[in-house]
Parts: sequence; C-alpha cells; structure tokens
Amino acid sequence: MPLLNSVTTPYAEALLQVVSENDQTEEMVKEVKQLLSLINDAPDLEKTLSSPVLEKDTKKKIIIEIFSEKINSSLLNFLKLLADRQRIGIVTSILDRFLEIYRENSNIALATVTSAVELTDDQKGLITKKIINIAGTEKLELVTKIDPSLIGGFVASVGSKVIDASLASQIRKLGLSLSK
Repeated sequence: MPLLNSVTTPYAEALLQVVSENDQTEEMVKEVKQLLSLINDAPDLEKTLSSPVLEKDTKKKIIIEIFSEKINSSLLNFLKLLADRQRIGIVTSILDRFLEIYRENSNIALATVTSAVELTDDQKGLITKKIINIAGTEKLELVTKIDPSLIGGFVASVGSKVIDASLASQIRKLGLSLSK
C-alpha cells in the first residue's frame, strides 16, 4: 500500500489543509464518510469513474449529476479536480487516506467491531469503553459490521490488536482442547 499512499496522501493532505483553513474539518469528515458510503453502495460507479474510455469532461458531468445535491461544493470541486487530474478512479483510496490522516492528527483510534447481530447502543457503549481502555486512547471511532457466521459475541480490532469474544471462536477453542 505504500505506493498507493504516495499518490493518495498529497490529495488527502491538500483536502485536509483546505478544510482546516476554512474551519470545516468536522463537517468535511461527515461528508467524506457519507460519500464513501454512497460509492460503496454503488460499486459500478467507481468502475465507471475509473474507466479509461470516458473523457474527463464526461466523468465530471457524471460527478455533478450524481453528487451535486448530496455533498457540499468544496467536496464536489475536489471530485472534479480528481477527474481533471485523472485520479477519480482512486477516489475511495484518497478519501480513506483523508480520514486516516484526520484520525492521526486528532489522536482518534479506529476500531472495527464485527458481531453476529446488530449491536444496541448500550452494547456499543460498553464495547467502546473496553476498547478505549485496551487501546489507551481517549477518542475512538467505532465501525460496526455484521457477520452471522460468528454465531454470537463479537470480534473487535484496533490497529494490530484483536479481541475475539465470538461464540465461533469459543467453539473452536473448545474443539481444540477436546481433541487433545
């Protein structure tokens, strides 16, 4: 990923610098998350935008058509800039890098919690407190995912640390101990 970071980092840092100067950082973070969600919900969109067959102007028209009512003008202009520079095909990587740099600068840890079912707000709060203690951070951003194969419980990861409190893991451990 270092090669991709060498391409994405300058764009991500430039966007962060612009929004910081305009005191729009928190607003832009929310916008970027929403935009990433929109793009992830439409996988063909990223393929279309990265297509070498389409001209820059066509890609910019697509961007304006799809996003002009959904995102603020600063982010829309950023997307058009990426289209002009032939970088719109890696827009998700650039936006992900933007969020990474923002978290680094704000000392926010990113935790991914995968559970068998949707977590309640109380469960998320308890898990967040535990992860904050383990990670040794004051701020935490929690991303939740659902994986029914876990049967029950959850798997949490923060950086290189993994907490596996899933029922599937407990069953595997029990099976291993019984086989001995």
